Amino acid sequence: MAERLYLYDTTLRDGQQTQGVQFSTSEKKKIAQALDDLGVDYIEGGWPGANPTDSAFFDAAPETRARLTAFGMTKRAGRSAENDEVLAAVMNAGTKSVCLVGKSHDYHVTAALGISLEDNLVNIAQSVAHLVAQGREALFDAEHFFDGYKANRDYALAACRAALDAGARWIVLCDTNGGSLPGEVHRIVTEVIAAGFPGSNLGIHTHNDTENAVACSLAAVDAGVRQIQGTLNGLGERCGNANLTTLIPTLLLKDPYRRAYDTGVPQAALARLTNVSRMLDEILNRVPQKQAPYVGASAFAHKAGLHASAILKDPSTYEHVDPSVVGNSRIIPMSNQAGQSNLRKRLAEAGLAVEKGDPALARILDRVKDREAEGYSYDTAQASFELLARDELGQLPAFFEVKRYKVTVERRKNKYNKMVSLSEAVVVVKVDGEKLLSVSESMDETGSDRGPVNALAKALRKDLGRYSQVLDDMRLVDFKVRITQGGIEAVTRVIIDSEDSRGRRWSTVGVSANIIDASFEALLDAMNWKLLRDDRAGAVDAV
Repeated sequence: MAERLYLYDTTLRDGQQTQGVQFSTSEKKKIAQALDDLGVDYIEGGWPGANPTDSAFFDAAPETRARLTAFGMTKRAGRSAENDEVLAAVMNAGTKSVCLVGKSHDYHVTAALGISLEDNLVNIAQSVAHLVAQGREALFDAEHFFDGYKANRDYALAACRAALDAGARWIVLCDTNGGSLPGEVHRIVTEVIAAGFPGSNLGIHTHNDTENAVACSLAAVDAGVRQIQGTLNGLGERCGNANLTTLIPTLLLKDPYRRAYDTGVPQAALARLTNVSRMLDEILNRVPQKQAPYVGASAFAHKAGLHASAILKDPSTYEHVDPSVVGNSRIIPMSNQAGQSNLRKRLAEAGLAVEKGDPALARILDRVKDREAEGYSYDTAQASFELLARDELGQLPAFFEVKRYKVTVERRKNKYNKMVSLSEAVVVVKVDGEKLLSVSESMDETGSDRGPVNALAKALRKDLGRYSQVLDDMRLVDFKVRITQGGIEAVTRVIIDSEDSRGRRWSTVGVSANIIDASFEALLDAMNWKLLRDDRAGAVDAV
């Protein structure tokens, strides 16, 4: 029988301590629902009373299968647990589980709290006992435990013992500074269990300051803990927390964890992991980390021709898991390192069947290499590569033709006597034999200038005849600029990421000595790819 291993998510509390991250109440609800659907056991919703957003979340908390947990701190010295208003705010959240943080490092007790070591033990014991008396499941986060254990083993254990004896269900050993390494985490957890703390009552909470948070969490499991705390995408202050987006598939797919433990996460839910990860980045308005394990866009990308050839025969030669199991997909990117195996695989994914040995393959490869010598990069710009290949194969419709465009940026004072900029674009296109002129400004609803590329995008979509409706749900989600050569011969490469309402996301590239021209080229590719792929576009004749 597999042993139960509990997953505790603290994205909504510890993850919110990430610099630049602040969830709204509605965003917290959306994330909580995704976590619940994923199958975690605990969702830590925040610190009620610490800020209005957290309090509002608990006031209108969603119904979840997972145990919604409120976070707070042990009572302060000199007052009873019943009369501590900070503890009361946590209790008033009404959650079945409550996690209280307390000091387990003797230095922090005297230096930070300014109380005696004995008073700290009393605060821990009385706070936990108060929770249990009110029918709550109590968790004790032993802050700075590993540093405290190394400095004063007996006191760190005494703090944990005070919580356990008072009725705490879980004692969570925290590597608060993130400086512990997997070997010492395993050793210390082993010693803690030998000191009389059952592994079934122990949890682990690690930070990623040495990029060992996942490894330290697994080391703790190996030593006997049965609860893991972490966050989606490894969010958290400084370098972040243990990444549950990495831990969950590792526990479900890798031995010995796959056979030894039941995490409560079903295989069907695991297939939604990539979407959950990207949903969080979308909420945070952040570009997903392409090389993130399991869920990154490049996690199953195979660039070298030799690798791609082997992948075609047996994916397991260069993939440790099937990407579809975690909701991801395989990518065979094109670059000047590509061979015909890469090319045929990528063409097949685009719906283009080209026989082995077809002369077109060599022509496409030569064109890719020539273009990359000019500064283009098709390694990430998959949509631009597909358009290039289709053009070489004679399978690229000409939906519209750009006759000319002009962009102006004006700097002027507004009615409040403040200097502002205003970008305006004029685009002339030919559609169905008719010339159409569009003019658009980049001003948004707040009166802010969104820049010349935004003005160009709006002008292009404004009047493309029968194609305008197809492009209505397309939006730009990322814009990257790189100078590929320096000096007077500088060349600018622009990568644009686009998305539509179907959840499709694609990348295009443009290169020019002029940044606006490079941006316009990438933008045109993005629109042509959308028209090419959209079902409605497939039903109309190209001009």
